[in-house]
Order: sequence, then structure tokens, then C-alpha cells
Amino acid sequence: MYRTRRLATLRRSLRLLRSFRYEQFRPGVFYRDLARDTRALLEALSTDLTGAPLAGKRVLDVGGGPGYFADAFADCRYVGLEPDASEMAAAGLAGYGAVRGDGAALPFRGGAFDVVYSSNVAEHVPDWRAMGQEMLRVAAPGGLVVLSYTVWLGPFGGHETGLWQHYVGGDFARRRYERAHGHPPKNVWGESLFAVSAAEGLAWARGTGQLAAAFPRYHPRWAWWLTRVPVLREFAVSNLVLVLVKDGARG
Repeated sequence: MYRTRRLATLRRSLRLLRSFRYEQFRPGVFYRDLARDTRALLEALSTDLTGAPLAGKRVLDVGGGPGYFADAFADCRYVGLEPDASEMAAAGLAGYGAVRGDGAALPFRGGAFDVVYSSNVAEHVPDWRAMGQEMLRVAAPGGLVVLSYTVWLGPFGGHETGLWQHYVGGDFARRRYERAHGHPPKNVWGESLFAVSAAEGLAWARGTGQLAAAFPRYHPRWAWWLTRVPVLREFAVSNLVLVLVKDGARG
């Protein structure tokens, strides 16, 4: 994991934190920055764990939204999957491989992709485990599956509803947001936002027998130890990355 760890610097963490403030009112700024970071992360993981770069590989982005990530994977055979037609068209982007479908029932044959990843999607689907299993199914033997999601008890678990309100409860955070803004939040508790813990994700990944790595996505490498500490990781690991190599193969 040499290359992957080298990416995880404090400078990178601060840059991503600064760009996060644009997520609601200038999403193109935030998501394009996140896309570049995701490409760099997957490039490092692919090289570390499979011994090969990403260029030319078949890449599936589960929950790809309106296509912000497509440019970052221009040298790959990239496919973005999104269940919501309005979300697919939100940025007015075209010219990339886009498929409308359900992450829990992926419309692809088994083993169709070299890399299958999902960025900040698991907390938005009611059955994220089914999505994870589908991601494994469509990955080729020896391929990478990368599931990155926001941990509910972390500071960003409530998404745009605030940094502390979700600690009182998801429904409380939603209602408070509605009173303050006059409309529901984009991510509605119980409908499009769900509580997923770090412990649940780790238990699922270990249960597959194919977990290769787990670490906090936005933390510098010297803070990766937080993932190993029960309870503390629920509050301190804002976003957990689970990396699986299908069939237990290693590069």
C-alpha cells in the first residue's frame, strides 16, 4: 500500500475540506475536485494491489450521478450507473458511458469490470450490503472493489442538515433543517439518507473474505490507526474506504 499511503497527506486533507463547502451551491467545483482525488486513489490502489495502472481498464462507477467523474477516467472504459434520471441530467453533461440502474441489482454480467467503485453512495441506499454484493459480482477475478461511504456518527453523517443535529436523531435533523430553510434537505432521513456505521461496513467486508484494506478516506496516513479502534472510529472516521480484491487475489 506504499503508493496509497503516500497520497494521504495533510495538505490533501485540507484541500478536500476546503472544497467541501461548495457541495451544495457549486457542486461542479466540489465533485470535480473529488473526482480527481478518486482517480488518484484508485490509481494508487490498482498499482499497489494488482500491480497494474488504471489506463485501459473497465471501470464501473456505482452512483455516478450526472457524470462529474467521467473526465477523470477518460483513459479508461468508464461506465457511470445512476438510478435517478433527473440526477443523471443535473449537470448537463453527455458523451460518457451512462447507464440508469439500481446499485442493488446491477444490469451487468458477472465479471464485467476490472474496477468497481462507489463514492459516498452506501449511506443513501436502504440496502447497502446488497449493493456491495452486486459490486463484487460484476468485478472480474482479481479485480478491485472500492466502497467509500460517510459514517453516520462522524461529523458529516447528517450531510447538509448540520454537524451535530444528527446526533440527536436523523428525523430531528431533517425537521430542524426544514424549519430553518423552508424546504426539506436534499438528503431526507429514512428516504435517501440512512445510518451506516464503520463497524457494520467492516463486518460486511471481512465477511466476504476479500478485504484487502480499510482506512479513513480524508485523513492523513498518520491518522489511519483510528479505523482499528472500536467506538472511536464511529466519531473520528468521517468517511470509511473498504477495499476488496475479488477472490482474494493479490498483486
